Amino acid sequence: MMIFERKYYLEQLLRAEGNGMIKIITGIRRCGKSFLLFNLFHNQLLERGVSESHIIQVNLEDRRNKKLRDPDALLHHIDSLMVDSGRYYIMLDEVQLVNEFEDVLNSYLSVPNAEVYVTGSNAKFLSKDIITEFRGRGWEIRIHPLSFAEYYEAVGGEKAEVLEMYYRYGGLPAVAQLERVEDKQNYLREIFYTVYLRDVLERNHLKNPDGLRELIRILASIIGSNTNVRRISNTFKTMAGIDITPQTITKYIECIKDAFFVSEALRFDVKGRKYIGTETKYYFEDIGIRNAIVEFRQLEPTHIMENVIYNELCRNDFSVDIGLVESFKRDKDGNLKRRNLEIDFVVNRHDERLYIQSAYAMPSDDKVNQEQDSLLQVADGFRKIIIAGDRYSSGYNEAGILMVGLYDFLLGKIDLWK
Repeated sequence: MMIFERKYYLEQLLRAEGNGMIKIITGIRRCGKSFLLFNLFHNQLLERGVSESHIIQVNLEDRRNKKLRDPDALLHHIDSLMVDSGRYYIMLDEVQLVNEFEDVLNSYLSVPNAEVYVTGSNAKFLSKDIITEFRGRGWEIRIHPLSFAEYYEAVGGEKAEVLEMYYRYGGLPAVAQLERVEDKQNYLREIFYTVYLRDVLERNHLKNPDGLRELIRILASIIGSNTNVRRISNTFKTMAGIDITPQTITKYIECIKDAFFVSEALRFDVKGRKYIGTETKYYFEDIGIRNAIVEFRQLEPTHIMENVIYNELCRNDFSVDIGLVESFKRDKDGNLKRRNLEIDFVVNRHDERLYIQSAYAMPSDDKVNQEQDSLLQVADGFRKIIIAGDRYSSGYNEAGILMVGLYDFLLGKIDLWK
C-alpha cells in the first residue's frame, strides 16, 4: 500500500495543539481527512508517548456508530473514556452528522485536558453561525487532494510521465493507489455520481438532478475561461435545451462550492484596485474528477495546467484572483487603442502580492512577449512571474520577469516570494 505522508497538514495539526481551540479539518470528500487524523496523526501521537487510552476516535460515518450521532450519547461516550486528568485527544470524523454538534464541541472548550479534532466535508460546517457558536475558538485546517509533490514523492519515476498521469487522474489518494487506467477512470466516475453529486443533491434538497449534473458538466468544459451566470444560463438553452434561470444557477453553484467541489476566482482590476463582478472563472478541486465528468475528453493541457497551478496556490492558503489590467497601445495607423489584458493569477499573502502567468509553452520570442505583456503593464513593485511548462530552470529575464519552470514550482524547489 502506498503511504502519502501529508507532512504539510500533519505539521499544522501539531502546531495547533494546545491552542485552546477546536481543530476543524475540512475538505472535499475522499481527499484524506480521515486518514490524516486517524492514522498519520494518531501514529504521531503514539510515537510521542501518548497512551492509546488517551486517544478517543469516533467515525460518525460508520453505521456501527449511528447511536453516537445523538449529541447526548456522544457526550456520554467521550466522558466515560476520560478517566483521569491527563490530556485526551478527541477525534470525531464527519461530525456534521451529529445533531446539535455545535453544543457537543462547545462542551469541551471549557475542559482543560481535552484536545478536540473534528472533520467535515462541507462549508456549511463552517458557516458564520457555527463560528459564532464557537466564540472565536474554532481553528480551521483545510485539506486538499494530493499535490503533485506529494504524489511524485510516493510514486517516483520520470517527472513528465508522472505529471501526465496527475493531469489525467488527479490527486485523490484512492485513485493514486490504483494501477490500471480503467480502474482509475471507473473509480472517478463512480465517486462523482454516487458521492459528490448525490451529496450535493441530498444536502441541499435540490429537485433537479439533471440540471445540477448538466451545470457541473458545463463548468468542467470551461475551466480557465471567463464566464458569468447569464452566459451559463444561455448555454443551458442552446446545448441542453433546458431553461434554468440565472438565480437557480447561482444557487446551484453556491451548493457545489459549498461542498468544496469547485472554486470561484473573481476578477480584480489591478489598476483600479477593485473587484469586477461581471466575469469569473471556475476551477475544480480535483482535476481527475473534472476529467471524469467530461469522460476524459477535452484534456487541453493549457487549461489543465492552469487548474493545477491554481490549486497549488490555494493549497498554500493564498488568496487567488484573476487580474485585469487596462493599457493603451497605438495601432499601425497611430491611433491609441484601449486594451484589457488578463493576468492569470493575482496572489495575495498578507500585504504581499504576486502576479503570475501560466504558460504551457513559449517556443518563440513572440510568445514570451505575449505572456509578459500584461505583467509589464503593472507599475507597482510586486514580483511578476511566468510559470512555464516547457522550462526546466528558473531565473529572471531581461524584462525583470521571474521565469519559473513548472517542475520547480510544483515540487516546491523555488520560493516565489523571495
